Amino acid sequence: MAGALPRGDLPVRPVLLGVLVGVVLLAVALGFSLLTRPAVAGVVGPFVAAALAVLAARVAGPGVDRLAGRLGRPAPTPYAVLADTAARVREGSLPDALPGLARVLGEGTAAQRAVVWLVVDDVLVAEAVHPPDAGRGERVASLGLLLARPGVDHAVPVLDGDRLRAVLTIGKAGRPVTSGDRRLVRDVAGGAQLVLQGVARGAELAARVRRVDELARETAASRRRLEVAREVERRRLVAELRGATSDRLAGFRQSIADATESLEEARDDPDDDEAPEMARHHVGEARERLGELIDRFRVIARGVHPAVLREQGPRAALEEVAADLPRAVHLSGRLAGRLPWEIESGLYYVASSAVSLLAARPGGAPLEVVLESRGDTVGVRITDPDPDDGPDAVRAALADDLDRLAALGGALDVVGAGGGIELRASLPDRLRPVVLDAGDGAERSSTRVAGGAA
Repeated sequence: MAGALPRGDLPVRPVLLGVLVGVVLLAVALGFSLLTRPAVAGVVGPFVAAALAVLAARVAGPGVDRLAGRLGRPAPTPYAVLADTAARVREGSLPDALPGLARVLGEGTAAQRAVVWLVVDDVLVAEAVHPPDAGRGERVASLGLLLARPGVDHAVPVLDGDRLRAVLTIGKAGRPVTSGDRRLVRDVAGGAQLVLQGVARGAELAARVRRVDELARETAASRRRLEVAREVERRRLVAELRGATSDRLAGFRQSIADATESLEEARDDPDDDEAPEMARHHVGEARERLGELIDRFRVIARGVHPAVLREQGPRAALEEVAADLPRAVHLSGRLAGRLPWEIESGLYYVASSAVSLLAARPGGAPLEVVLESRGDTVGVRITDPDPDDGPDAVRAALADDLDRLAALGGALDVVGAGGGIELRASLPDRLRPVVLDAGDGAERSSTRVAGGAA
């Protein structure tokens, strides 16, 4: 009707009190007409009815006020809610900006549950829920999965160009979604588009800041792991050089000194036939010791920079190591293909150290060495059926190699196996670099060796 008052302007309290008084007067009039003569009812009835009406109004006053407040409060319109949400966004109060949208969706459509979903890190997150429940913060991997969820009867996406930024959903628990419901959700989505885009972009920026912080922490951790690996290599080289130069170099010096002494004796006594022969003997001995020293340095150089490993891979490099050992080594299996240098060298170094340790003495059953690829990891399995030491002693002897492997994100296990021991070393098969999301759904991961400890 043209002259009708808006809902918020209706005189709700007087109307309710008038209805209450009318009911009391009617009840008193009916009572007197049934219980007394008409003359008495006409004289006494109005006074009794007025007194009872005043008493009823006084007693029911607080309840009438509460009911009038509920009935007289104007219903929130989508536009009022959007204005309030935009004001909260401008104030930077994002956590309080979206519940109003969820409330107007829930109340305007009489939905059992209304949710405002934001896209954060390519995942839909329930940012506001009405009525408020424990579902806030719930995550769904994709829009398709969200639409297939029970309790989602209608959904309207909010796009930023061709990119999904938010989704508004309602659930009506078996009741139909009317055309008015669809129109309300569509109007709220259209009016809140800029607001939701801004909120989603802010959430995305916050997620990127968190990823940058994670990257900084992981970079620092990677540097620490590299320092550990560098220190492990330094200790190994020092030990190798000390072993190569101590006894062999001392023996070489002694042979040269003995040869020099024999030559001086031959010079002082030309008639001494034994002195030149002893000098030749000591020179030959010095030559042999020098050859051993050179061979040892070649082994050290091969360990520092194994050319065969670069050119042909871990198996060929391990075959070269096994050829110089006094104990037989059976090498089998192979990797799926060439791998990054960090992975191949890490696997080679631990296998080379373990084989050199276990096959250091001649005799005994052959050492079994198997290279293998398992899913996204590569590894080496070494079985010694006749070990000199137990698993704990072998693990302690390979402590530096264990540290190096851990620095690369791998693992090393030494276990007993039917009277022998079995050593299993594994590494991830590739490196995964960080790719910060630029809005194209690129892969995100930390700068670390894949499969390493996070």
